[in-house]
Amino acid sequence: MLLRFSRLAPLVFSLALFPASPAFAVSKDMIQLQTQIQQLQDSVARLQQSNDERAGVLKDLVQQTADQTGKMAGTVDLLQHQLQTQQEAGGGKLDQVSGQVQSLNDSLDEIKTRLGRLEKLVQQVQSQQQSIGSPSPSTSSAPLSAPSAAPADSGTNSLPASGPTSLAPADTLPTRRGGKPSAAVAPENSLNAPQTTPNGPNPPADQLYKTALGDYMAAKYGLAEAEFTDLTRAYPDNPLSGNAFYYQGEMDYRGARYGAAIKDYDRVLEQYPESNKVPAAHLHKGQALIQLKQNDAGVRELRSLIQRFPNSPEALQARSKLSGLGIPVRPRVSE
Repeated sequence: MLLRFSRLAPLVFSLALFPASPAFAVSKDMIQLQTQIQQLQDSVARLQQSNDERAGVLKDLVQQTADQTGKMAGTVDLLQHQLQTQQEAGGGKLDQVSGQVQSLNDSLDEIKTRLGRLEKLVQQVQSQQQSIGSPSPSTSSAPLSAPSAAPADSGTNSLPASGPTSLAPADTLPTRRGGKPSAAVAPENSLNAPQTTPNGPNPPADQLYKTALGDYMAAKYGLAEAEFTDLTRAYPDNPLSGNAFYYQGEMDYRGARYGAAIKDYDRVLEQYPESNKVPAAHLHKGQALIQLKQNDAGVRELRSLIQRFPNSPEALQARSKLSGLGIPVRPRVSE
């Protein structure tokens, strides 16, 4: 038995070994597979962590970009507000300069009128001096004691009352006793001649205009409007009536009566095309139309101003107004 067992022992041992080898091989493959799976899981975890980090960085960048965009939007709004404020301030200054230019034009017109009347007075005085200096046949044969027949209150000056000693300011007509204008200095231009009304003769056109303009400059708009109306009714053909209609339009514009202002400006443009108020009438008519939300008509009026008077201060204001409305305009034409 012992011998038989000893012979069977190697066989049993070998049988015991053979079934164990596949099990060992299977477990080794499983271990390798598990190891690879673990490595893949670690790689996926690392990749997920990297993606999370990148996503966090991208999120921070997006947030920073959004903040910067918000700041830029605020800066742009601030710049737009400042630009609009500057444009409004510039427009106000341009309006002020335009008003000053118009006042200077009015002063020049008034000075020209005064100079014209003074020139006429000087010519009349010179003609009278010449007539006095050249002796007539009757005076040459008169006795030497004839000058003593002159009135005692005539003084040493032998010139008549209409000579240099009776010169008055250019904006008023010399008057005789009784308040009637002196015929020696009556204006030859019928446009400025006093016209008779049921209440008596009207003052000269330049005197009416001067008074009305002074009240307008003093902000006495109610009184100035009535005086300008008297001027336009008494002297409808006088160029100063064009200025009167313009200032009536200005007062209507200041009072937000834009429709009435447009009618006043139209009277200047249609009835007095040679008036120096035509560019300003174009400009303010366009602005009044825009105030009435008639933008197309207002833009046409401003473009008409730029086309007719490209180098005028009013054309500069019209370009600024159109630019503020986002409407392209042609560059200024150089002289």
